[in-house]
Amino acid sequence: MHHRSDVHVQKIQAAVLRKKGGPLSIEPLELEGPRDDEVLVRIVATGICHTDIGYCDNWDETDQPEVLGHEGAGVVEQVGRRVKSINRGDHVVLSFQSCGRCGPCRSGQPTRCRRFYEANFGFRRLDGSNALHRSGVRGHFFGQSSFATYSLATERNAVKVPRDLPLGILSPLGCGIQTGAGTVMNSLHVSKGSSIAIFGTGAVGLAAVMAARIVGANPIIGVDRIPTRLQLALELGATHVIDNRHAVVASRISDITGKGVDYVLEITGNPNMVRLAIDVLNPRGTVALFTGESGPDSLLEGRNSISIVEGDAVPQLFIPKLISFYQEGLFPFDRLEKFYRLSEINQAIADAKRGDTIKPVLRVSEE
Repeated sequence: MHHRSDVHVQKIQAAVLRKKGGPLSIEPLELEGPRDDEVLVRIVATGICHTDIGYCDNWDETDQPEVLGHEGAGVVEQVGRRVKSINRGDHVVLSFQSCGRCGPCRSGQPTRCRRFYEANFGFRRLDGSNALHRSGVRGHFFGQSSFATYSLATERNAVKVPRDLPLGILSPLGCGIQTGAGTVMNSLHVSKGSSIAIFGTGAVGLAAVMAARIVGANPIIGVDRIPTRLQLALELGATHVIDNRHAVVASRISDITGKGVDYVLEITGNPNMVRLAIDVLNPRGTVALFTGESGPDSLLEGRNSISIVEGDAVPQLFIPKLISFYQEGLFPFDRLEKFYRLSEINQAIADAKRGDTIKPVLRVSEE
């Protein structure tokens, strides 16, 4: 294959998915770019999200090998000619990708981008090219593929962050933390005094708990099967928790509220929990679903169901807002994190699957 000699090629190390369920293998690869509208980011840290883990477990062996990772944070090393708002040396958190050209993107709703699926799950740029093609591997997952020492991103999915904060701590803001907090603040507009139940107190659920406390929701009820998570939920703002291994969730909720709740975030994806979420809603209440499904209409009976994508966040606006809450001590999302080296990625994934680690973060290079 003929390669243009003027293309910048960066030698990188990346965790490559070559086998359903893993393990991921750390390999040397060649990354082409950045193009005119891209930046090259030296990855300092990257969170691991359940979307990454789900991809590993459901990977089709007929697909080309892939580099996952979509909660990257790092330092900009090269900037394409057409990039205006990001400079070399900037610290950035990477988030989801959007096309920037469709109606929703132009009206400031990138989570509703008409090419959202293609931009984030297509494993290539929107023009069909792939910067890892020399290595026979697909990249561009969420417009970043951050399980690597370097990533390419664009102005649409790179967010400048203060240089005096550790990038290791900030990295999960790009997806899981933004999604949980954004659901409460942007998608549902939960107001002071509203009642909310959160089914699943992992990283997304605990970010929602902290956001619910900031907006003044009450009661805030966390539901999970892992006692350590429930304990943390109480410390981070839940007013009540329910261990659904032992308690009848619906009757406990009605004991707490005297009726149902105004909002339920159903993060587990378990069909029984979805049904239960609808059952415990007050009339005209809303259930937020996170696995791409929408609520079974027959069960809703005047209540509402919405499907959540990235908490309806505009990353460039919402991530700085979450950082300022963190700096004020109102949003201590760093308490969810546990750090691993890139070479320990398979251990980190195993710990997350068992529920021992809420938000694994890979330290890829020095700050």
